[in-house]
Amino acid sequence: MAAATATWRYRGHPGSEQPAVLVQFSNGRLQRTGSMRFTVYRNRDTAHPRKKHRRILVSETERLSYVGNNFGSGAMKCNSLCRYFIGVLDKDSGQMEVYNAEIFNMQPLLSDNLVPDDTKDYQNKSYREKMDLCIEAFGTSKQKRALNSRRMNAVGSDILNTAVTKAAANIIDAKGVTALIQDVAQDDVQNISTFLPPCNEDANKPENVYKFEDILSPAEYEALRIPAAAFVNITPEEITKKTQERSHCCFVLEELKFLPANEKSRDHKARCLWFLDTLIKFSYLKVIKTKYPMGPECPQIISRKLMKHFTSLTYNNSSVQNLISASMKAKITAYVIALALHINNFQIDLTVLQNDLKLQESRMMDIAKAMRLKVSKAKGLPEFENDQNHKLGTLSLPLPMQKASGNQKKRKKMN
Repeated sequence: MAAATATWRYRGHPGSEQPAVLVQFSNGRLQRTGSMRFTVYRNRDTAHPRKKHRRILVSETERLSYVGNNFGSGAMKCNSLCRYFIGVLDKDSGQMEVYNAEIFNMQPLLSDNLVPDDTKDYQNKSYREKMDLCIEAFGTSKQKRALNSRRMNAVGSDILNTAVTKAAANIIDAKGVTALIQDVAQDDVQNISTFLPPCNEDANKPENVYKFEDILSPAEYEALRIPAAAFVNITPEEITKKTQERSHCCFVLEELKFLPANEKSRDHKARCLWFLDTLIKFSYLKVIKTKYPMGPECPQIISRKLMKHFTSLTYNNSSVQNLISASMKAKITAYVIALALHINNFQIDLTVLQNDLKLQESRMMDIAKAMRLKVSKAKGLPEFENDQNHKLGTLSLPLPMQKASGNQKKRKKMN
C-alpha cells in the first residue's frame, strides 16, 4: 500500500479516478475540524479492476486512533447504492466545479497490537483477552461489532467512574465524613416523616397527637358501619374459626376477643378493626389492576381513599397503573400504627403488627421511632409465648425527641 496525506475533505481532480473523501465518525462529531489530518492508503495493484479502488483512511487524536475503509464489512453500503458529489463554488466567476466523492465511516481503533509478537506476552493474557484477539482475527462481522461496542462502553465507563470518584472526593474534602454521615442519617428520618400522619406536637392528650379525623374522615367512618357489622355481632366460635382459617390479621383477631359490651364503643372498635384489617391486606398488593381491589363489600369511598392516598402512579406498557411502592408501604404502616394506637389505648405490640405487615424489624422500629413512640421489650401474645423478643410501642406525653435512624451506627463502623 502507498500513503498520501489528506485534509478532512480530500478533493480529487476533475476527471481523475481519485474521488474526494468525506468522513463521518461513528461515536460523535468533531468539535474542531481543522485541527485533524488524515492519511489515505490505496492498493498498489492498480491493474486489478476491484482492488485499485480500495482505500483505507486513518487518523489520530490525542486519545484515540480512527480507521475507515471503502471495502469489506466496514464499508458503508450507501457508496454502492448511490453516488456522492462535492460542489466547489468560485465566488468570482459564480461557477461551480463538481467532484466525485466517497464517504468513509471512521471507527475508533481500540487495540494497537492485534497480533502480539511475543508469545510469552500472549500466554500472560486472560481468557477474555485471548477470545477478543480470536474475534478480531477470525470473528464474524456481528461478533466484531459487538466487541467494538463493548470496548467503547468500557472506555466510557472508565471516564464516568473517574469523574464520579473525583466529585465524591471533592465533596468529602469540603464537608468531612462525619458531617456527611449525619446528613444521610437525617435524610433517612425525613424520608420516613414525609409519609406519617399529621402530628400535633403541642397536643395535651395522646389521642390528639395523631387525631382520629386525620386517619378516617367522618364520611369514611360512617361508610364503615355496614361492613363492620359482621365484627359487631361476632361470636367466640366465629373468632376461633377465623383464627384457624387465618382470614384476618393476628392483631385484629386478638382485639376481637375483647370487644366492649357498650353498644357504641363496640361499634366504634369494630369499624376501626375492619378498616385496619383492610389496610393491612391492601399492603400485600403490588400493582393495582382493578378499580376496586378489595372487593365489592368494601365501600367505594374507602376504595377511593386507598387508591388516592396509599398508591403511587406509574407508567408501564403504555398505560398508567397504581403501584404500592416501598414509600407507600411505609405510609400504610404508619397509618396502621396510628389507628392501632387509638384502638388499644395508645400501647401496641409492634412485633404483631410487623408480622401482619410482613416487614423487617428494623424497618418497623424506624417508622415507630419516627412517630415518636417509646419502644420497649414486652412479652408477646399467648400464641407467641416462647418468643420473648416482642417490642412494645407506647405513645405518651411529652413526646420524645426525634432521633436519627438506627443505621447511623452501622455507617460509622463501615467508615
